[in-house]
Amino acid sequence: MHSTPASGDHRAVVIGSGIVGASAAYHLSLRGVAVTVVDGADTGQATGAGAGIICPWVDHEGADDWYRLALEGARYYPPLLELLGADGEHDVSHARVGALLVADDPAELAPVETLLKSRRAAAPDMGTISPVDRPAELFPPLRPDVAALHLDGPARVDGRVVRDALLRAAVRHGTRVLSGTAAFTPPGGLLVDDSPLGADVVVVAAGAWTGELCRPLGLEVPVVPRRGQIAHAELAGAETAGWPIVLPRRGPYLLGFPGSRVVLGATVEDAGFDARVTAGGLGEVLATGVALAPGLASAALVETRVGFRPVTADGLPLIGHLADRVVVATGLSAYGLTAGPYTGLIAARLALGETPPLDAGPFFPNRGGTPEATGPPA
Repeated sequence: MHSTPASGDHRAVVIGSGIVGASAAYHLSLRGVAVTVVDGADTGQATGAGAGIICPWVDHEGADDWYRLALEGARYYPPLLELLGADGEHDVSHARVGALLVADDPAELAPVETLLKSRRAAAPDMGTISPVDRPAELFPPLRPDVAALHLDGPARVDGRVVRDALLRAAVRHGTRVLSGTAAFTPPGGLLVDDSPLGADVVVVAAGAWTGELCRPLGLEVPVVPRRGQIAHAELAGAETAGWPIVLPRRGPYLLGFPGSRVVLGATVEDAGFDARVTAGGLGEVLATGVALAPGLASAALVETRVGFRPVTADGLPLIGHLADRVVVATGLSAYGLTAGPYTGLIAARLALGETPPLDAGPFFPNRGGTPEATGPPA
């Protein structure tokens, strides 16, 4: 049982200013909670490096709970955009551009087509599933001989833009943002750069750093970083904003953004908190990307990014009470931009002692039980 006041003089601290933490802060601030966001500015935050693909229907086969979270995360964008629009945040980069599922052999697309058709009745928002004879007409740099299916429901977002919009709106509702390093002190105190910070509830949305952060509470949180290296290229003169996302059965994804920009990525590496762009990683991304889309060979490489996806031991997210008045929200792996805003909403509801919009039981830190209380942060 977690006794948490609902609003009024309630004070909440959100540790982490990525898309999950920004969303949690925003939704708490909408309820009149006095929110403080602690931003550690750690190198390699996943939100800033994520490509921005919103396409939950093609993954998590056999993992129903994960699929449901990703699906509801994608569905939450339209109502969230309405909320943010009412708060003056209209340009949040979300665009429904569709996706091309591609492979060398048409037979390789059969399993994903079967999966999509099995899910479509319950998820009509995925849009129409159509074979495409000339996918390069939709994404011009592609090899002309690839097999492709088109799905018109997927969208893309710029994670940095969404995160910043959420934080700005939260600040307008009274949230303050502190730059500094948060640290728990046993049995449940909280410091920011060695200064005590009081709170009635703490939401830990620290991504891959969550395990290290929570260790002083005597709790082992099984979250590790998984490095992703991603490349941004500029294809001069190309109108890339409306190009569909390209999702191969193997190899790199590709997607376009405004400004003749194309994103290629990403590596999947267990490299700890090593935030370097490496010759091998970047070379892999570029070589496989250009092999799939030879028309990108002349594109200018304008930016590289590195992000640490937070990955749990069993592959499921961690969302729920970690201790009395400590809520954790992390472990979204490569789906942070798909499910992050919705996960922040769930975390905010849990922090308020309310029933979240999705059963979070499968994602509780102890996967279904009630964690032992360790006392409130003071």
